[in-house]
Amino acid sequence: MAERMVGKQAPRFTMDAVLADKSFGKVSLEEIMNEDKWTVLFFYPMDFTFVCPTEITAMSDRYDEFEDLDAEVIGVSTDTIHTHLAWINTARQDNGLGELKYPLAADTNHAVAREYGVLIEEEGIALRGLFIINPEGEMQYQTVFHNNIGRDVDETLRVLQALQTGGLCPANWRPGQKTL
Repeated sequence: MAERMVGKQAPRFTMDAVLADKSFGKVSLEEIMNEDKWTVLFFYPMDFTFVCPTEITAMSDRYDEFEDLDAEVIGVSTDTIHTHLAWINTARQDNGLGELKYPLAADTNHAVAREYGVLIEEEGIALRGLFIINPEGEMQYQTVFHNNIGRDVDETLRVLQALQTGGLCPANWRPGQKTL
């Protein structure tokens, strides 16, 4: 049976990544927490596919909004950093990513995808999982869905803003509206 993650400490991770400047480096939940920032961690199945670039570039195009909310965005798949870099170096009109404003991490040993409950073991790829973690490392939000459906960046931003109010947000709450 699946174990609840929301309200508990998020699994810690350090992964190799292609950083926004296209250099190779590491991303770490502890490091983001030490900077007193929120983490928006999302998993996608694999590089050089069809739905993935639409959501990865949509998140990058809106990255400044996440940054304004003191949130770091990290995309993760089970592909290597070298495959990530090749995809980033491919133009958007050629099904590539072009410039990205946040890192793509490589979970090549599948450990992080497994810990977050999104690994499809028999295929070695991740489901589309999205996790929002507060600066104290507590999992605040998780959603996992079928790989045929891309994420909604507006909804991700709305949920992040709702969580940051610290209040009770009713159905269809939007930033600027009163909480309960």
